[in-house]
Amino acid sequence: MKNGSRISKEEVLHIARLARLSPSPEEIDKLTQEMDSILGFFERLKEVDTAGIEPTAHAVELTWPFREDEARPSIPVDEALANAPEKGKGMFKVKKVIE
Repeated sequence: MKNGSRISKEEVLHIARLARLSPSPEEIDKLTQEMDSILGFFERLKEVDTAGIEPTAHAVELTWPFREDEARPSIPVDEALANAPEKGKGMFKVKKVIE
C-alpha cells in the first residue's frame, strides 16, 4: 500500500477478479479511492467507545408478528382443493418433475 492508502490497486484487482469484473485502468483508480474511503470509515468506527454496550444483532428491537404455535382444526379437504386446477384422491395433482 502506497501513500497511506488502506488498499492497494493489486487488492482491488484481486477483488475484481473474484467478482468476475474487468475494470478499466480508470475504473481501478476510482475503485481504489472509493474502497480506501470506505475502509477509512471503518477506521473511524474503531475509535468509538463501545465499553458497556451490549452486542446486538439489529440496531432496533425487533418484534415478531407470529402467533403462538398451537394445534387447531384444518380447513376441510374439499375447501382446500376448491381452486386446484387438477385434483384426485383428495390431493393436488401435479406434473412429474423428476425422471
